Amino acid sequence: MNPKVPETQEQAPLAYENAEFLSSPDGRMLRILAEYQEPMARFRRERIQDTVVFFGSARFRALDVASSELELLANTGSSEPAPKDAQPASPEEIASGEASAQKLRLAEAAVEMARYYEDARRLAGLVASWSKTLPGRRHRFVVTSGGGSGIMEAANRGAYEAGCKTIGLNIKLPFEQHPNPYITPALSFDFHYFFMRKYWFAYLAKALVVFPGGFGTLDEMFELLTLAQTRKLAKKITVVIYGSSYWKNVINLELLAEKGAIATADLELFEFADTPEQAFELLKTGLTENHLESDYEREQARLEKQQNSDDPAPSVQELMGPDIAKTR
Repeated sequence: MNPKVPETQEQAPLAYENAEFLSSPDGRMLRILAEYQEPMARFRRERIQDTVVFFGSARFRALDVASSELELLANTGSSEPAPKDAQPASPEEIASGEASAQKLRLAEAAVEMARYYEDARRLAGLVASWSKTLPGRRHRFVVTSGGGSGIMEAANRGAYEAGCKTIGLNIKLPFEQHPNPYITPALSFDFHYFFMRKYWFAYLAKALVVFPGGFGTLDEMFELLTLAQTRKLAKKITVVIYGSSYWKNVINLELLAEKGAIATADLELFEFADTPEQAFELLKTGLTENHLESDYEREQARLEKQQNSDDPAPSVQELMGPDIAKTR
């Protein structure tokens, strides 16, 4: 007796179209590779060579023109406001004398952070406007942020208002959060893995500006300072810490050197600035000396001028790819 012929089965999905597999632990390596290769393809397509990265608090909204009130957000990257009793005092509460001491302190801090927002916006505009004047096939020193609100929004906004491309490297978090509207659409990224997001911060950056912020800002700042300190990056990175009064109250970097936890020379890995103009001059000097006038860039310019029709065609990486620094 012949066994019953099984019914025709549905065609199995292609491995790279199998969402269940790609989302599983077995697909983790492919997800990691995707968060390397997909951004690389976009950076090539948009002709991005290198970046200037802005870090800073995401928890404060801007006091913008006259239409927005100071508001503290619920969490880093969140679009939801904090509870009412955790908000800064409103002008009405202050005028009526109803504001508590805590709400008054929050209001004072919120005004300070709003000033930093405007300073970041101004500085990003200066950097972007200057970068537009630089010759070359690719976009240089593109203003980049973590893609969220607060200081990150201010940086993207300043570059956007200068008419330049600007990058947002967002991170997917458990609570609601969205990229800010000033990021160039083709350069808006959303990462699952923090370490892949950090990779793209570090390996395209030629300079870093650290505005007042919290855990995330400290994390990113010290990670890049450690890479510079240990000479893992085969490039010089200019680090500007913005807002000396804030940062010198938050961390005592000089004490680390006094106690021998870091070398005294490590204090030269960064500089403080307190105005957009001062910060811009530090960035411009560092980027010019370490990169625009470096032996590497002079050699690249010489080779480009000497190239003739008999030479091999330049690779896609040479023409369009980002300037990925080697590691030691």
